[in-house]
Amino acid sequence: MADRPDESLTAVVLAGGRGTRLLPYTTSFPKPLMPVGDRPILEILLGQLAGHGFGHFVFAVGHLASLIEAYFGDGSRWGVRISYSHEEWPLGTAAPLKTLADRLTEDFLVVNGDVLSDLDFGAFFLNHRINTPRRVLTIATHPRTLDSEYGVLQAGADGRVLDYLEKPSYPLCVSEGIYAFRREALDWIPAGQRFDFPELVTALICDGQPVYTHEHTGLWLDIGRPDDYARAQQMTAENPEQFALLRDGRSSGTREGPARWPATLAAALPHR
Repeated sequence: MADRPDESLTAVVLAGGRGTRLLPYTTSFPKPLMPVGDRPILEILLGQLAGHGFGHFVFAVGHLASLIEAYFGDGSRWGVRISYSHEEWPLGTAAPLKTLADRLTEDFLVVNGDVLSDLDFGAFFLNHRINTPRRVLTIATHPRTLDSEYGVLQAGADGRVLDYLEKPSYPLCVSEGIYAFRREALDWIPAGQRFDFPELVTALICDGQPVYTHEHTGLWLDIGRPDDYARAQQMTAENPEQFALLRDGRSSGTREGPARWPATLAAALPHR
């Protein structure tokens, strides 16, 4: 855990979504301010990232942005610096980054504003930076299992049944909504049009750019999903300190990187 936030470490927080899966609550309340226990999910996330050394934040806001700005202000209450980027119309998940290029460091973090995770953000970012050859994008992933409700047939071209699987399960590698970027990746985002992360990842892969995963098997909840939000509230009710521990830099379940990182994360990063 870093001793104090460092403004040379930048995190972009995507906080502009309308939160349609949590309607009707998000009609008049922005999803990042939805409470988990007695704190908004975005405040928990901000505390985590500040505890891991990140001192410069850009909040990409849209829906009910004024409420988010009123709550977080310039970030001084948390010992960090927060600025805001406003969407005049929905640009998708990746396009807002294009407009921020002049505010971003060579490497930076991007996080969905509704993620609750015990990922070791410091080790994740450090691994992205120090790997050779350099990565343009590292995606934090989580293993999930997709359970089929149906019997699944495998058939040949002539219709002959080759196998029958009764309600099979399929292992998946899913994105946690947490990314480490190299700024040059923004060159693959077209200007002035809607563009989402799946399109960006596909464009980078098709052009042979180094995109990698970082598997995390610990806690990960997408607060935008009603089931995950309900689970987070239940966990908080059972243990009110459950998520307060996250800002201490404690983490679990990652297959990459050390469990510890230098006291000053920025000092350990190569200057290139």
